[in-house]
Amino acid sequence: MSWLQRCALIPLCLMAVLCGASAQDYPTRNVTILVPFAPGGGTDLIARMIGQKLGERFGKSFIIENRPGAGTSIAAGETAHATPDGHTLMQATSGTMAMNPTIYKKLSYTPGQDLVPVALVAGVPFVLVVNPNLPVHSVADLVKLAKEKPLTYGSGGVGAFHHLNAELFSSMTGIKMTHVPNKGSVPAMTDLISGNIDVLFVDIGPSIQLIRAGKARALGITSAEPAAAAPEIPPLAKAGVPGFDTTAWQMLAAPGKTPRPILEKLNAEINAIVQTDEITKKFVGMGLVPIGKGSLKDLDAYVKSETARWSDVIRKAGLAGSQ
Repeated sequence: MSWLQRCALIPLCLMAVLCGASAQDYPTRNVTILVPFAPGGGTDLIARMIGQKLGERFGKSFIIENRPGAGTSIAAGETAHATPDGHTLMQATSGTMAMNPTIYKKLSYTPGQDLVPVALVAGVPFVLVVNPNLPVHSVADLVKLAKEKPLTYGSGGVGAFHHLNAELFSSMTGIKMTHVPNKGSVPAMTDLISGNIDVLFVDIGPSIQLIRAGKARALGITSAEPAAAAPEIPPLAKAGVPGFDTTAWQMLAAPGKTPRPILEKLNAEINAIVQTDEITKKFVGMGLVPIGKGSLKDLDAYVKSETARWSDVIRKAGLAGSQ
């Protein structure tokens, strides 16, 4: 090897040493986790639980800052353009990483490039519920009634997971319902109970106690298997809609140029945290499906597959570029 060739390798070797050192010493100061919703919601609670445990393991504070708005894209854009050293992270959702690129005409970030997965934390099954005064006790009843008279369905907003589940359900069962968007799961659930809407796909957390109290009637859950928090609710795939299998998901994300060793260190620690008995029990109690598995390569492939899947649903629903 010539002298010039050896000199050319010096910056590469130096970079490798620096990256290794940065991973070994990380974090060198407090870390910020941006949450794309207001305090108190499921995403916020997940971030706080994970942040607390990371702080205990790393000896630095993981501080939660809430950046609600624009379908999670405000927090996503800020994270994507932060200094890529692992000290700014985001509690991202399936909307952030897989749906927004198709729904929004323009985003300030590109998932997989300047906002990358760090660890897949939990799945969020949704429940198909109807107003208890509706003469419907099964999926077959609902499909039959929807073909006989106009029905309305609610959501937490245009393009939200509630909305897309209903669109997918409608396309798979051949029915049409009128969409009534709201500003979140809780007000949408209030609309259902009061009779302002007939049907709703809602995450288990804000609905399970209302279902058990008889204020809403559950017809099925969106995941392929029953949820541990509500084993009595059958999967839609076994209740009349073969092949139906969706869950929203939560993951930690980081700026795209964050050194790989830091991402791998975070991935390993977060996966280990989620798999502890304490966090698993808390997640199940919230109606979540704990995950805490998957390498960085696995997560990249997963986000790409989910993006392709939901892009098709979004386009068929006429929502592509709607925001």
